[in-house]
Amino acid sequence: MYDQPRPNRATPAMTFDQMLERVRYEGAYPTRERAEAAVRTVLAALGRQLTGDERVDLAQCLPVEAALTLTAQIPDTQHLTGWGFVKKLAARTGVSPAVARWDTGAVLAIVTRLAGPDLLARILRRLPDGYALLFGQAELRRPEPAAA
Repeated sequence: MYDQPRPNRATPAMTFDQMLERVRYEGAYPTRERAEAAVRTVLAALGRQLTGDERVDLAQCLPVEAALTLTAQIPDTQHLTGWGFVKKLAARTGVSPAVARWDTGAVLAIVTRLAGPDLLARILRRLPDGYALLFGQAELRRPEPAAA
């Protein structure tokens, strides 16, 4: 099934260049190229985890280049926890988990601003535990079902 465009699509709040500059600032990256590498790897990894309407709605909030990076990925059948996401990103990129976590935080801080609180809440409900911290949010425990 292909994602269908939503009516009344809002124009992204920033251009891709502005996004890269914000990530460069947030992540204290020495070059624009390093910030762009972080954006592309983190959004590609997120695109492999996020599905459904949340994926489509998030893509519509992002600059076109970022949205294409997110949606070009085929979602994985294995859903990773937040820590699993960071470890897999580190393994894919050949960096330490600490660097992968830094990159994730720098990119997702900007994604959080672009998505807004309502969409972010929907995204976090769809993803497994551990992602809220990656998006710079408090990790709230999900209620456990009562034993019968």
